[in-house]
Amino acid sequence: MKEIIVLFYAFAKVGILGFGGGHSIIPLIQIEVVNNYKWLNSEEFTEALAMANSLPGPITVKMSVFTGYKIAGMTGAGASVAGLLLPSLVLMLTLATFYLKYKDLPTVKGSLKGVRPVVIALLVLVTYNIFPSSINSWHTALIAVVSFCLVAFLNIHPALLIIGAALFGLTFYR
Repeated sequence: MKEIIVLFYAFAKVGILGFGGGHSIIPLIQIEVVNNYKWLNSEEFTEALAMANSLPGPITVKMSVFTGYKIAGMTGAGASVAGLLLPSLVLMLTLATFYLKYKDLPTVKGSLKGVRPVVIALLVLVTYNIFPSSINSWHTALIAVVSFCLVAFLNIHPALLIIGAALFGLTFYR
């Protein structure tokens, strides 16, 4: 039972402190599950992140499910997701009420404008943290560069790249 409460608490912290959603919250999850509680090591975290990116849906939910399930099975997965989503649900309902009423005020606009660069910095931090365990040879670097170019310049859907990379890995990295 203690594990369930700790999972809920750890992911509730992420749910409360995570701003920007999606990938910008990954560093917060990493701090909790790798650094603070050591539920996953860096390699497991990177593998879970790769799996989560290859599936549809919110990445933070998938990361919480993976971690919770590893630690305490289905109950742990449920506690992790509940911890992650409950603060957001309550805060979003509260914020939506005020935002819809005050969205045109300069202070509200200014605050949101100031937070956006922090989200970019958190995305860069995720890349920096997972780089060593993801790009560990010239061919994995080449896969990353080609993938980036295909998405950025040719608008190839990321799901196609993930499937292609998985097939490539199955063929050449066994």
